[in-house]
Amino acid sequence: MSRIGVLTGGGDCPGLNAVIRAVVGRSVEHNNIEVVGFRNGWAGILDADWVALDRDSVRGILGKGGTILGSSRRDPYVHAGGLADMQANLDAAGVDRLIVIGGDGTLKSAMRLGHEGLNVIGVPKTIDNDIAGTDMTFGFDTASQIATDAIDRITTTAEAHNRVMLVEVMGRTQGWIAIQAGIAGGADAILIPEVPYDLSEIAETVNRRTERGCNYSLVVVAEGVESPSKNEQELPVDAYGFKRLGGVAYEIAPLLEDMTGMEARVTVLGYIQRGGTPTSFDRVLATRLGASAADLAAARTTGVMAALRGTDIVAIPLEEACASTRPVDPRLYDVAKTFFG
Repeated sequence: MSRIGVLTGGGDCPGLNAVIRAVVGRSVEHNNIEVVGFRNGWAGILDADWVALDRDSVRGILGKGGTILGSSRRDPYVHAGGLADMQANLDAAGVDRLIVIGGDGTLKSAMRLGHEGLNVIGVPKTIDNDIAGTDMTFGFDTASQIATDAIDRITTTAEAHNRVMLVEVMGRTQGWIAIQAGIAGGADAILIPEVPYDLSEIAETVNRRTERGCNYSLVVVAEGVESPSKNEQELPVDAYGFKRLGGVAYEIAPLLEDMTGMEARVTVLGYIQRGGTPTSFDRVLATRLGASAADLAAARTTGVMAALRGTDIVAIPLEEACASTRPVDPRLYDVAKTFFG
């Protein structure tokens, strides 16, 4: 009997276990197909490291963060020769269809494997919410809520100490978390990669607030915004060629301090946004995407990704999902600007 394989690649994300649970439950109970889980992303196939999954294997994992299968940045084209180096191990595991749960880099590798002949289905995963073709990715709601909670707490400290507080959130090329959490947390300025910023304008906003008797300000900064020094120094990259970002708020803070005369402090939320229990929204979205992927695999559909369109889960070509990243809607940023200062 042929089996469906499933793996989680790239960075961890709240809701991964909910997808795994849905893939296994839908495949085993509804479609009568066995499931194999590959450990640590693509490494599990390259190293023949896999485990059979059944309903008992996935009980109690719906609300757990992380992934029971593990993940890694290993890539079949960076660290191996593509399908040629994977086929024997897929055959040994009895897998002829593969569900790949991942973000931009992982899905691009899945698309290339599909072009080589592997039956592959993608599930979009990233807290950055920037995968094209889907209205939302699971993990984003949780990350945004974590960031919003942090902003709420930091704002009270800013008010108590008459400070400018900068909160740096994840967002490599797109500022979805920054805009979502910034609006929800009542930020006085939001810096995102899609929109050029002028520090003198931010300083003017802070000064206007001071003149009105409001002696604190909250600035949300996406990690991928341009350095104020426009430093072209090469940053280290991961297996997919993505730069390892983080810390731009520390460059911005002293400049704002000099321009406003107010003490400026930085909080970098970092990996706390990616860990822990997923929200109910992410659990449901992840479950729906996983069940859809299982049905697509059962029908031997290939080269597609399960995506959220409106309130429906639909299949779209992997090429569409991998063609570009999805930027913040300018209309949403325009709404946020209404409340700056």
